[in-house]
Amino acid sequence: MKKLFIAFLSLLFSTLPLSACKKNDDGTTTVKISEVTHSVFYAPLYLADALGYFGEENIKIELSNGGGADNVMSAVLSGGADVGFCGPEAALYVLVGGSTDAPKVFGQLTKRDGSFLVSRKAEPDFKWADLRGKEILAGRKGGVPAMTFEYVLKNAGLNPADNADVTLNYDVAFNLMTGAFEAGTADYCTMFEPTASEYQAAGKGYIVASVGEASGEVPYTCFCAKNSWLEKNETTAKGLLRAVTKAVKYALETDDKRLGELLKPYFDGTSETALAASVKSYKKIDAWVKNPAMTEDSLNRLQDIISGAGELSRRVTLGELTKNELANAVYKEIFGA
Repeated sequence: MKKLFIAFLSLLFSTLPLSACKKNDDGTTTVKISEVTHSVFYAPLYLADALGYFGEENIKIELSNGGGADNVMSAVLSGGADVGFCGPEAALYVLVGGSTDAPKVFGQLTKRDGSFLVSRKAEPDFKWADLRGKEILAGRKGGVPAMTFEYVLKNAGLNPADNADVTLNYDVAFNLMTGAFEAGTADYCTMFEPTASEYQAAGKGYIVASVGEASGEVPYTCFCAKNSWLEKNETTAKGLLRAVTKAVKYALETDDKRLGELLKPYFDGTSETALAASVKSYKKIDAWVKNPAMTEDSLNRLQDIISGAGELSRRVTLGELTKNELANAVYKEIFGA
């Protein structure tokens, strides 16, 4: 399936038109961003909008929920989106597929997996080895959340292959996992925020571990665009990164309650209390990068994860996949490093 996915995207790349930013009468530029999902995990992206940082860069963002990295990449390649916001593996697969104008990762936001392991019972002394013989709802097979979870299990000395030591249930769609777990499926479930905190607050389960803390740093969610788009819109791309990086700095320095208030308009039906708890969780695991430039070490770990799951036909170099110049410049501006 992965080979078919690569071939399909490569074909799209060669046949569909290029996208272009929309220039508005008021002097601003609209940037269409397709996000892999809408999550508090990406809080700085929404904070940059709420705090007016995009406006300071003369940018208006137009967000759409891609519902998966493959859909995000299809939108970027077809011109349906200017910028894709998803795991860099989507761009990596297209690059490996041999496209001539492969998307470049020009900035990063999250640096580790954002999911938490939820148990049916309190386990204050939880160890990953405790999962031996258990069933876990871990996401879609071949997806980075599931592959990262497999990587964590292997590092803990557990063999997830063919359900040798643990049973990984890949049969439940991502957006249905929590409901299936509540209905009695599996012993554990991986959940992102605010779902994990809300589930625990309702007395339905207990957060026992962070997958991201256990896996180490990986370039988990990034901004990518076709190289041809970046060449024509460098100022806009840099402005987008500058706004998001300023929001990261603000989030790290600001009370969680205030962040919950700012995020509320972006998450209908989620309380400010739950949003504040979510950002607190992500701060605790150091989820967001200060420097949006991808590092070679984190890329290598990501490729180890994907290769270990049998989903990577060849490894790529940092220079092949990324355009780090804009990110490094923005980091120096915002953090003075």
